[in-house]
Amino acid sequence: MIPQEIIRRKRDGEVLQQQEIAAFIDALAKEKISEGQAAAFAMAVFFRGMSRDETVALTLAMRDSGTVLDWTGVGRPVADKHSTGGVGDNVSLMLAPIVAACGLAVPMISGRGLGHTGGTLDKLQSIPGYNVSPDDALFRKVVSNAGCAIIGQTSELAPADRRLYAIRDVTATVESVPLITASILSKKLAAGLESLVLDVKVGNGAFMNSREDAETLARSLVDVANGAGLKTTALLTDMNEPLADAAGNALEVVNCLDFLAGRKAGTRLETVVFAETAEMLVSAGAAADLAEAESKARAVLSSGHALEHFARMMHGLGGPADLCERPDTYLQQAPVQVAVPMPRSGYLAACDTRALGLAVVELGGGRKRAADLIDHRVGIAEIRPLGAKLEAGDPIAVVHAASEADADKAIQDVLAAYSVSDEAPEARPVILGRVS
Repeated sequence: MIPQEIIRRKRDGEVLQQQEIAAFIDALAKEKISEGQAAAFAMAVFFRGMSRDETVALTLAMRDSGTVLDWTGVGRPVADKHSTGGVGDNVSLMLAPIVAACGLAVPMISGRGLGHTGGTLDKLQSIPGYNVSPDDALFRKVVSNAGCAIIGQTSELAPADRRLYAIRDVTATVESVPLITASILSKKLAAGLESLVLDVKVGNGAFMNSREDAETLARSLVDVANGAGLKTTALLTDMNEPLADAAGNALEVVNCLDFLAGRKAGTRLETVVFAETAEMLVSAGAAADLAEAESKARAVLSSGHALEHFARMMHGLGGPADLCERPDTYLQQAPVQVAVPMPRSGYLAACDTRALGLAVVELGGGRKRAADLIDHRVGIAEIRPLGAKLEAGDPIAVVHAASEADADKAIQDVLAAYSVSDEAPEARPVILGRVS
């Protein structure tokens, strides 16, 4: 196998054979492919695309580059959910314990931030002691005791994807349907799942800006996953504004704890969490229909059982035993917290959501290079939803920054991201469609 020949063939739009893809990915996992060659391959795929069969081959090769977990004996249906990424999208943090409290096992393999989007692992690492890389024995123990465990890729799970994922983040090759499909599904297939629900984001804060592009990605994911034997459905959800009212790592953990304590009722975030929870429960056979599934999910949230499962997961993976009761004791807070004032009276009419995500990156809450360290304290909180009617000077959001200079820059970034109107904007649904 000559790597540059495979790169050249894909660059020229040729269809790669299964054995060529398998050999290239095997070499990538064994670090016999340079970063430059991996980046060139990713760019060639970005521009030339892949057929369904090529994408299946890429997905299975990345899955088979490491260990494939077996959950025989766990005694629960094994299920998971994955989002294609957005701003203020912390759904996984709440969904995993809710679904676990409803009787499913959720061994969730998550990733770090990509581009302007936040990463579930980065959020969890704002919790002191939380181990995102447990060994297999601890991972299984936490799933058994808490019903869920959210961790990162271990060195044994889809190592080829882990390497390619980091390269894509810094080479502008994130928004490729075949690469996104293979990256997501290789980890999910390696996790040994029985069913999967996907959240494909649509809008100016998503990697897929248009409904058509999002449906193309959702169809690719569902077709490839089901073709590989994993029962999968997808929901299309709106990302034309931040989903949670916070964007930033520790801030989104606080938002999660508030949600699990029942303090985020009636929000777009709640709608997405319950829609995806219901989809998971029905797909796994734990509920007869979506109405029954949502009722079960609401019951475990209101009873506090979901919060208990989150606490067990978090403590089982090394976090503080009393984090849920005393988050301010453990989650670091930024030294500078400044409100962003509404420039004039009116309605928040539109939001450049990607710009808000990049503002968090500029604050230090994301990476510009793969090796960058994240400041978990920083971000944007108390974000008002689109359609909110505000008076001049009312806070649109609160910037959490490491310095006054950073805060000043972020305030200008937030103001530039919003449009104000004298008329209320048309309400938009947050659940846009379903692909099965």
